[in-house]
Amino acid sequence: MRAKSYTFFIASSEGKSVRRVRVPLYLVHVLTLLAVVGGVTVIAAVGSYSRMLWKVTNYNAMVREQDNLKQQYRQLQTVVKDTNQRLNSLQSLASEVAMTYRITRFRQTPFGLSDDPVEPGMAYERSVEQFDFLERNATAVALSGEGVRLLPGPRLGDVGFVPSVWPVTGEITGSFGERMDPFSGEGAFHSGVDIASHYGDEVHAAGDGLVAVVEPRAGYGRLVVIDHGFGISTWYGHLSGFNTHVGMHVKRGEVIGYEGQSGRATAPHVHYEVRLYNTPVNPWRYLRNTNNTGD
Repeated sequence: MRAKSYTFFIASSEGKSVRRVRVPLYLVHVLTLLAVVGGVTVIAAVGSYSRMLWKVTNYNAMVREQDNLKQQYRQLQTVVKDTNQRLNSLQSLASEVAMTYRITRFRQTPFGLSDDPVEPGMAYERSVEQFDFLERNATAVALSGEGVRLLPGPRLGDVGFVPSVWPVTGEITGSFGERMDPFSGEGAFHSGVDIASHYGDEVHAAGDGLVAVVEPRAGYGRLVVIDHGFGISTWYGHLSGFNTHVGMHVKRGEVIGYEGQSGRATAPHVHYEVRLYNTPVNPWRYLRNTNNTGD
């Protein structure tokens, strides 16, 4: 039996000849199937390419949004850091004024609030409340505190627990308060003073007290903290070695360690802090009347 086929006649417009082409039926079906498959493939490829373009566009938009969020986050970090530094400065100033005029004795003032830990937001509100109190009662505070100091001024050095001597004899290379951070180059609150002499020099206790901390600590390096009682403590950072231990009772002038460059330091020195109820205050008010580590 002869297979079915299609016959195509091809005639030229310029000639008189006619050509006849016979195509089997199965071949026509195959060509039709290939055409359908090819069309579907092209449509699928166009669709896939369109989806890829859409995804690339969305990805680029997400990358830009992520970059914007990172920039905003860095800006917020800078603002928060600056705010915290200003808050630390305000808290130190407020506490020093309050301690000088003995406002902390009165529980009804903002300075007489509980010493329990507070949330960061509450700490800011407390600082604002303290300064508002000082501003509203400036005259009363001055009158009530006239002639009264935290400790007797003329014979300050006679009280053993008062941190009234230099921990090491040397040069003041970093002062208390706002300064440029030597590592970041940005403004930062410096909670103590830096005293530099020579690596390995003896570091002396500034007053009588109980050694509360002897350990390496981030930023401070090797650190010694002495509790002098009455809310007063002194901090000695960047030491090269220790000469004391936790729980030891020390007398003013005793060697507690050695000057070094441990922790976040650019050169050998002692980072020295005086704290009142764990709030840093300017140590210079105690150091300015003495110039050595002896009694």
